[in-house]
Amino acid sequence: MILKNLLIFALLLSSFGQVVKAESINDSPEAIRLLAANYEHGREGVKQNFQQAFQLYCQAALKGDTESAYNLGFMYFNGRGMPRDLAFALHWFKQAANAGDTHAQNMVARYANVSPVDDEACKQPVPKLNLVAEANPNKQVVAGWVNQIAPRYGIDPELVMAVIRAESAFNVSALSNKNAQGLMQLIPETAARFGVADSWDPIQNIKGGTAYLHWLIRRFDGKVDLVLAAYNAGEGAVERYHGVPPYRETQNYVKQIQSWYSKAVHPIPLKEPEQPIFQQKI
Repeated sequence: MILKNLLIFALLLSSFGQVVKAESINDSPEAIRLLAANYEHGREGVKQNFQQAFQLYCQAALKGDTESAYNLGFMYFNGRGMPRDLAFALHWFKQAANAGDTHAQNMVARYANVSPVDDEACKQPVPKLNLVAEANPNKQVVAGWVNQIAPRYGIDPELVMAVIRAESAFNVSALSNKNAQGLMQLIPETAARFGVADSWDPIQNIKGGTAYLHWLIRRFDGKVDLVLAAYNAGEGAVERYHGVPPYRETQNYVKQIQSWYSKAVHPIPLKEPEQPIFQQKI
């Protein structure tokens, strides 16, 4: 009986540790870098994967993380997961050096005869517009797209328009300092979650953002304030606080949109769209 109780306690402790670990996950550059290091070195129960480590270091470096920039240079310098390339390595060492990293500064000085080359495998995406779209489509143009897309998800077009107004002010090229992209400011993780191949394509962007609203409305029983809070801060934050999180940005975001869209409850869509969102034609 004692042995059985110990086993149960161990399982509960393990489960608690997993919950705490899940709660601590965030998209900060530091957290992304730590996860990248786990993939690079095969730590914390993660199988070693240089390609995954590279992509995560890239994501953190593009968010301004100096150590991740140095680590990218180190991977190229040592050929970890890719061919050894001093020119690419010096590109990242120079970026880290300019931010004050002393190790990177030493590498730049040591290989002063090597010319850095921009790394095409890791760079900020260049906003790419749909050929039929204007660089900054006005509200009427966006409304035309939304009025065709939103009903397919069972979403009130006025709600989608209010979210777009708050997120990007109808600017198809909007880019935030958190790498949220396009009209509905999709971060790469959300875009991938809802099958968006190109967040800079305004049609795809609206479809992806509307698909997320569809999911949130079903998740939060149509309560518009919770849907908006989750769109801004993430559904996990809303669930943890059992309501709109006490974040000033999120609370102002919800109030602003509700001043444009006054309905407190949105009808819950009956089902998902019958076709994958990018097989539908506008």
